[in-house]
Amino acid sequence: MKVAILAGGQGTRLAEETRVKSKAMVPIGEQPILWHLLKYYEHFGFTEFVIAIGYHADTIRQYFVDQLRSTPISDGPRMLVQPEAEPEWTVELIDTGLETETGGRIKRLAPYLAGAPFMLTWCDGLADIDLRKLRAFHQAHGRLATLTAVHPPPRFGRLSLAGDRVSAFREKVVDDDEWINGAFFVLQPRVLEYIDGDRSSFERDTLPRLVASDGQLQAYRHSGFWQCMDTLKEAEDLNKLWRAGTAPWKIWA
Repeated sequence: MKVAILAGGQGTRLAEETRVKSKAMVPIGEQPILWHLLKYYEHFGFTEFVIAIGYHADTIRQYFVDQLRSTPISDGPRMLVQPEAEPEWTVELIDTGLETETGGRIKRLAPYLAGAPFMLTWCDGLADIDLRKLRAFHQAHGRLATLTAVHPPPRFGRLSLAGDRVSAFREKVVDDDEWINGAFFVLQPRVLEYIDGDRSSFERDTLPRLVASDGQLQAYRHSGFWQCMDTLKEAEDLNKLWRAGTAPWKIWA
């Protein structure tokens, strides 16, 4: 099963970092977040990656050539790299354009996914999901798509009010009944039929269509660690975990 990764967006909320490089190249420790994702998937036996690039695409290409010692083979929008520094990986970098929406980027990856079920994630989130269990869950329910549902990270304290009086205060609690899309998808190839083209958003257009189509979207509930990297603070939070040696996603040897 191949792993598709979207790494073509602009990452505007990380502008201090992404003015000069792709969001996928924002470092966690000494390596970019993209490397952490690929190492995580590799731990579970997934080593064939198809990566949609666009904004600052050259920074991703150069990373694989210079830092991971790859000899590239280019063919139109596709660049195939097999890193000497990470010999288990086979990586296809597919230029999906600068302005293409998330659904459109996935649609452009179709020729490289071999018409088979595939995994999908974004380049800006890390977790400690058991990917084998995620795949088994997807295969068992028989629907077209599985997303990983996660609890949103707590951001604000909660107040309970009796009139104008604060009757209780809870600092940054996790609501066990609240779930959001944490990405880490498993998809059947027919999902691509639900994407119209470059201007289609996977989140706003495709996922609601799957829900409306006889419930073709299932949720794998994950209550463990999950953290996106949308802001500089979130990037620093991930770096703190890495520097402390307590990064929950670091499960490879």
